[in-house]
Amino acid sequence: MKKITKQTYLDWYKDMLFWRKFEDKLASVYIQQKVRGFLHLYNGQEAILAGALHAMDLTKDKMITAYRNHVQPIGMGEDPKKVMAELYGKVTGTSKGMGGSMHIFSKEFRFYGGHGIVGGQIPLGAGLAFGDKYNNTGGVTLTCFGDGAARQGSLHEAFNLAMLWKLPVIFICENNGYAMGTSVDRTANHDDIWKLGLGYEMPCGPVDAMNPIKVAEAIDEALDRARRGDGPTFLEMKTYRYRGHSMSDAQHYRTKDEVEEYKKIDPITQVKDIILEKKYATVEELAATDKEVKAMVKECEQFAEDSPYPETQQMYDMVYEQEDYPFIS
Repeated sequence: MKKITKQTYLDWYKDMLFWRKFEDKLASVYIQQKVRGFLHLYNGQEAILAGALHAMDLTKDKMITAYRNHVQPIGMGEDPKKVMAELYGKVTGTSKGMGGSMHIFSKEFRFYGGHGIVGGQIPLGAGLAFGDKYNNTGGVTLTCFGDGAARQGSLHEAFNLAMLWKLPVIFICENNGYAMGTSVDRTANHDDIWKLGLGYEMPCGPVDAMNPIKVAEAIDEALDRARRGDGPTFLEMKTYRYRGHSMSDAQHYRTKDEVEEYKKIDPITQVKDIILEKKYATVEELAATDKEVKAMVKECEQFAEDSPYPETQQMYDMVYEQEDYPFIS
């Protein structure tokens, strides 16, 4: 794995803080009804993306996930202004405003959504990996899903074929404890989701996903296995989300004290503490980073605000038409 250096920590701090503040802004404009539909935020889970990106080869590796999907394409290289514009439904968005919050895509940067069907992306991730193996690209697909999606039958079908064909895929369960609003211990007779891999003799295990270092190490090992041709890995990333499942979630299933307890191991705070302890930066320098991040978020907001909505004609341009279709007279 690439060495974790002073610059790594500084980048992690800036990136995770930007992702957090970017989504805080989305929450704010959602209340103002500038962003419509559903909005599922990643607050608290940023160490998974930060650690994964450190281990990945962004020139060939891919990522696919569910609808908690705003910051991943940014991490992969997409312009955050375009991501925010997509949430606003503006023509300058990643899908020209046609996808919205739950369907962010960036083919250019190998981010394949953004899927609204719970667990629907799991076999799609295996399919992307099949393509990489067939074409011998050397790429690996990180397929992310929540603890609720781990109960879907599609997971077992994808696991079975991924092992049978030794596909270069890493299955990542981002276990934030509650699926939509039901705790993990109420959905199965065991709490260790990673053990689902044992039935397929798939290498698997739990990861402390509030720590980007632990995430990077686990992903790096899985990437090596996949690139050797030894097939998939299943990792249960034990994490936590500070906000509800979506903006409409009243969160009656947990206490405020529980949320505050998890904030004591916030990934951003953990990285900040190491930076200060190792004297990688001063308090004043980190404050300057905070100010820079705030300006970046403001720039994204302004870009989205100033961008136009799509013309009505675009709706028709997005529909496939075959002029010589033979089955309609």
